[in-house]
Amino acid sequence: MSNLISAVAWVKRGAAIQHPQKYVLDDNELQRVSALARIELEDARVEMERAHKAAQEMGKGAEGDEADDITVNGEDVEEEDGDANWVDEDDDAGDANGDAMDVDSGPTPKSNPDDLAEYNLGDYDEDTKSSTLGPFSNIKGLTYYKDNSEDPFITLNDEDTDDDEREELEIYPTDNLIVTAKTEDEISQLEVYVYDESQENLYVHHDLMLPNFPLCLEWLDFPPVTSSSASTPPALKNSSNPGFGNFIAVGTLDPEIEIWSLDVVEAMYPTSILGRPDETKAHVPIPLGTGKKKRKKQKHRTIEKGYHVDAVLGLSWNKTQRNLLASCSADRTVKLWDLTRDPTSGEGSGAIRSFDAHKDKVQAVQWNEKEPSVLLTGSFDRTVRTFDSRAPEGGVGAALGSDVEALRWDPWESYGFYVSLENGLVLNFDARTLPSSLDQPSPARFTVSAHDGAVSSIDVNPHIKGCIVTGGTDKMVKVWNVVDDQNTGRRNVSLVTSRDLGVGKVFSTIWSPDDPLTLASAGSKAKLQIWDVGANFGARKAFGDKLRDAGRILKEKDTKEGGGVVGVQSDEEESGDEDDD
Repeated sequence: MSNLISAVAWVKRGAAIQHPQKYVLDDNELQRVSALARIELEDARVEMERAHKAAQEMGKGAEGDEADDITVNGEDVEEEDGDANWVDEDDDAGDANGDAMDVDSGPTPKSNPDDLAEYNLGDYDEDTKSSTLGPFSNIKGLTYYKDNSEDPFITLNDEDTDDDEREELEIYPTDNLIVTAKTEDEISQLEVYVYDESQENLYVHHDLMLPNFPLCLEWLDFPPVTSSSASTPPALKNSSNPGFGNFIAVGTLDPEIEIWSLDVVEAMYPTSILGRPDETKAHVPIPLGTGKKKRKKQKHRTIEKGYHVDAVLGLSWNKTQRNLLASCSADRTVKLWDLTRDPTSGEGSGAIRSFDAHKDKVQAVQWNEKEPSVLLTGSFDRTVRTFDSRAPEGGVGAALGSDVEALRWDPWESYGFYVSLENGLVLNFDARTLPSSLDQPSPARFTVSAHDGAVSSIDVNPHIKGCIVTGGTDKMVKVWNVVDDQNTGRRNVSLVTSRDLGVGKVFSTIWSPDDPLTLASAGSKAKLQIWDVGANFGARKAFGDKLRDAGRILKEKDTKEGGGVVGVQSDEEESGDEDDD
């Protein structure tokens, strides 16, 4: 799968500034970028040394005389005499022909190919008089203007161009931003969409290039510290709301976390980078033995307390303690970052805490909004854990029997959470009843067989209690209704509606932070779709009472066109989707 969208994140209305700023590469920005990239430049030589040594230990290095051809410093021994001993064979051939010409022609002087006297180049600059003949003989000269405003032949004003571009980039307070982590034709980037719900209009606003394959996204409004020279550049500050901003954190196959400002277009470098104090420890291969046979299973990299050494699989921003960001990684750790710390300050600039709660890759992590110090994590070791970040040794968990794909705290109760699994099941747990030991039984409150395949995404509606959405590798997006039975005390789960949105295998389904029944979905076809579930009569019937109880009014939708699905309009789109597969 070379073309896909691996993650989606909503930006609530009013968080983005109305007129995004253009990226400016001035002296201050160069200084900031140099500070962030300093580690990579300093460790380039060390990385080459370790990579070369590791390759030799793995049997892939050069042997004998061939090993002398490559040095760690990048100099080729055999190339030292290359320029000095280089001979132009054409020149030699020309001299030989010249000598033969002397023998045959007798007194005729030998021609010199380097003699350019016949072209009179020495007096070339002195010939200032132009001929009055030719098609341009009536032009006496050219008139130059200091700027375009003085030129009568230029009617387009620079200010008009700036105003038009400013208007095209304008974001209204009623607009939502949607950020997608997209990979297409082996090029990874962040695509920032604008969604106007009133006009059902979705379009790409701008994009940001990424260095590697993106795996997860997390929106945050806390401005991170960028370098020791300046805490936050003026272009990244929200003057109307100091202390807030509009940022997206990205986890990729690289061990570091990049944080980009969504209020700056055409940016070339992220606002901040968390991690990578020594990039070599993450990228150098580790030998697995001295024999000729190679084992398929890779050895785990050495865990570091201050930073990740493998891909970042999940991110979660703490909405209460806004300077805290949690991350989970394929290196089996969960780390806690303080965004007020300078990432370029050297010692003390890494993660403030590191948790070893799992024995395999940690797939997902999320803060509890009701209990701001509590974390929920899920892993490929087929367990889920929840613990207080201040005292992680007192955590509880459950064994699941399948790999964790995604998880979510229930925003309507501080102790409940959902877990989606690779085997197609969705489980709901009460954290108060979970044991501290994974050897003890930990039954779920209820289990739903949601999809034919992995349930790769799950989200809980923040506006409607008991409304959840799931997306799976069976290409289906499903909306569920969870109702408490007052008589039995149990919870009944029913499927409200399901739909193939044409995004391929679903990798991300997220509810809108503003509209109660609007969600965004994307997957293996590198396509983003917005689904207004309220356009479905069954959904309006199932959630109408809950919306009224929450004080929300569900608008009547026109279901004649699209059935509530909004996508990006393209001139190349055909009327049918027969060839999508």
